[in-house]
Amino acid sequence: MHLGPLGRHALALLLAVGLAAGLVGPARAAEPVGTTLALAGSPAYADTDTPLTLDLLQADGAPVAAASVLVERRSAGAWVSLASVTTDDAGHAELPVTLSRTTADNTFRATYAGDELHTGSTAGPVAVALERRTSVLRIGGPSTVVDEQQLSLDVRWRTAGGDPVAGRVRIYRKVAGGAWRKVGSVVTGDDGRATYTSRPRSDTRWQARVDRLSWVTSDRSPAHAVDNLPPGERVVLPRGAPRPRVRVPVQPHAVGDGPNIVVRRVPNGVWSQMTGRTWHQGCPVGRASLRYVRINYWDYSGYRRRGEFVANADAAGRIAGALAEMYNAQLPIRSMYRADRFGWSARLGGANDYRSMAAGNTSVFNCRDVVNSPGVRSPHSYGRALDLNTWENPYRSARGTVPNTWWQPHEHPRVAWRSRSHRVVAIMARHGLRWTYGLGDTQHFDAVAGNGRFLARPTGCESEVCE
Repeated sequence: MHLGPLGRHALALLLAVGLAAGLVGPARAAEPVGTTLALAGSPAYADTDTPLTLDLLQADGAPVAAASVLVERRSAGAWVSLASVTTDDAGHAELPVTLSRTTADNTFRATYAGDELHTGSTAGPVAVALERRTSVLRIGGPSTVVDEQQLSLDVRWRTAGGDPVAGRVRIYRKVAGGAWRKVGSVVTGDDGRATYTSRPRSDTRWQARVDRLSWVTSDRSPAHAVDNLPPGERVVLPRGAPRPRVRVPVQPHAVGDGPNIVVRRVPNGVWSQMTGRTWHQGCPVGRASLRYVRINYWDYSGYRRRGEFVANADAAGRIAGALAEMYNAQLPIRSMYRADRFGWSARLGGANDYRSMAAGNTSVFNCRDVVNSPGVRSPHSYGRALDLNTWENPYRSARGTVPNTWWQPHEHPRVAWRSRSHRVVAIMARHGLRWTYGLGDTQHFDAVAGNGRFLARPTGCESEVCE
């Protein structure tokens, strides 16, 4: 075909338009715009609401309105859906949440899934801080407790606003002259309360302490004082009665129920303390013939104590039996230490009985001379004589009355005897312990044989008082 100039121009125009149409093709959709999501929360107290704030913006800072954002919360280690919120025209949304007392459960995150115009975005995890409430800790209960009885103390942990606090509380105790010492702990329940029990053996002060928790402050309670009261009757002495010149420590608390007598051979430690004091070379009895006795007794303050004495094996049971009956009748004893506690006396050739009597001490074996009678062996050297409550029951020797003269003409229904009808003298007699010298040596009792004869009468004591 032959085309003229005009034809060739028209064909070129058609080819250009067709080529252009083939190269451009259909129009493409616009790319989604990027977004950023911000999440924040204000500190608040546990169990109160605080707003979570969310802001969804385009990359250029323009707000994303009417967008749905999912908010999740950490709970027991897992993420759980909390709510979906919708942004306003400013791309902003708020969600009130109640803060938990558990810090880890106050962690949140937010997710925007995106749409055809916007990409998705996330925010978090964000931890919302807890403000701590003020703790108010108290410990209280009875102001007195009878010795050996149970004391129950009420522990209360609350906030200043009265909300109960559950948690561990440390219990501290303080005795006279001592420091605060931790003695245990309790865990308060959902009501903020717990009970601590104890059997204090002296006057005490009590305090509760707690460390801070995630939502409450630490605290210490005011001290609570508890007076320990004696289970027995106190000894009331006459007006003007003198007090012992020698003071000894209070003996240990009683062990077990009742008199709880324990008789055994003399232990090595006890024998070591006795040697050179209550026993020495030349004594009429040796270690094998002696017994070590532990026994509970009532002291003058009305408390149960644990006493001790050493006696001849053939008299230990009688003496212990008499003291046990005194215990059962709540007839008190001032103290019951072995005589070796009072040291050596060159004047007596044995343990210092002058000091033992001046302390009002009760004892048995002491290999020594008779008080105020040098060279005359005492019945105590054989371990068969008991000196009982020596301060209130003096010994009237040829050279004077010891340990004091005030008590010689005075009697007391529980601790001082001046006749065989007194309860203590009657108890001794029932157990084969004779009030040998009567008013001449009121503290002294001798063990006798079953037929009423003395188990031993030392030389020189046939016709005179031998303490």
